[in-house]
Amino acid sequence: MTQTDPNSKKQKTGFAFVLVVTLFFLWALTSNLLPTLIPHLKKACQLDDPQSAFIDSAYWVAYFVMAIPAAMIMRKYSYKTGIICGLLIAAAGAACFYPAAEIRQFGVFLAALFIMASGMAFLETAANPYITILGNPETSSQRLNFAQAFNGLGAFVSTFFLSKIILSGIDYTPEQLGALTTAAKERYLASEASRVVLPYLTIAGVLLFVAILFLVVKLPHVKEEKDDSFRIDTTVFRHRHFTMGVIAQFFYVGAQVCISSFFIRYTKFTSGLSESTINDHHYLGYLLLCFMIGRYVGTFLMTKIKPNQLLAFYSLCNIILLSYCVIVGGKWGMYALMGVEFFMSIMFPTIFALGIKDLGNQTKIGSSFMVMAIVGGAIIPPLLGYISRASTIQLSYIMPLVCFIFILFYGWKWYFVGPKKDPEAGLSIAIE
Repeated sequence: MTQTDPNSKKQKTGFAFVLVVTLFFLWALTSNLLPTLIPHLKKACQLDDPQSAFIDSAYWVAYFVMAIPAAMIMRKYSYKTGIICGLLIAAAGAACFYPAAEIRQFGVFLAALFIMASGMAFLETAANPYITILGNPETSSQRLNFAQAFNGLGAFVSTFFLSKIILSGIDYTPEQLGALTTAAKERYLASEASRVVLPYLTIAGVLLFVAILFLVVKLPHVKEEKDDSFRIDTTVFRHRHFTMGVIAQFFYVGAQVCISSFFIRYTKFTSGLSESTINDHHYLGYLLLCFMIGRYVGTFLMTKIKPNQLLAFYSLCNIILLSYCVIVGGKWGMYALMGVEFFMSIMFPTIFALGIKDLGNQTKIGSSFMVMAIVGGAIIPPLLGYISRASTIQLSYIMPLVCFIFILFYGWKWYFVGPKKDPEAGLSIAIE
């Protein structure tokens, strides 16, 4: 009988972990460019706040549409197949930014975002649960938080480097734009639109390269259910901790997208700073740097504090900070939003891990429903946009504040509704 070398098995698992972690970095590159795209396309395509909010909607609604198909493909084939499909679809979407910029049609930009996000939905549906099973089930939350920390690194690269290529710093007032000749205005708008081409074609190239890596690299075998039938198993909602987790994830993503996507608009309104000043001083970069630091700090604290307790405490901190942003605002309101980014950093992976904990052979379908909850990022930001148009962008930040109230409730309540140790709920997926 041939014996398996334990060291070889550990090396294979370790390399698989590193390779999957790169996916967390990659989807952060695209999602964290949205706060830059919103003010940029608002100029290039001449949009108002509710219209620009559909940039978020086009991206995040793809998660709702594609999460179930992604889960079904992985159920029939494997996690690896789902990851490769996601990388190829996302690369195609990123490449579509070139024709979108050439014809400068807002609808084409939205289509490109939707295609790219569809690929990212595959990656998130596969990578989040795959990370949780690459090791000890008891440390799944810490492992997922560590992997998600590379979202912060992707956000850092997006805001400190790629956003610099996209944002020109030229911000005409409506009066100044109206004073331009038709030809000058057309040149200006075309120049603004073309600035997205290089970053997104670069992203497309990187995604294709990583897809090739996954194609040629042999990943550790995972004991998992495979089923040729394409059915949606809604019995997973009998687990109360999972059902509440899906709702909490919906509100969290909605809050996260609101805070980062409208940060430039909020800062311009409450502090009076111009776009060029915000860009030159790297305020958006510092916002997402706080998010990255928060992930690493939170991962460490989770070794000392129960994940649901840390989630509840961080939610309370964000409720307090957002109350200040809505009531007082100003430049300190901008700094308060940086604090919000720090405290919300651990929320997505923590809610995800708590929600799918001990789902057994329903882990894949549960993960897909959890990813579908990301549609909160498509629904809640337009509501913020309409509140902003009816009142002010400062007052509209009451939307994420309300979202964190439910997340606080979930973190506190999880202790009482969390999974019970019984044969039906036991985790059945394991590394061979």
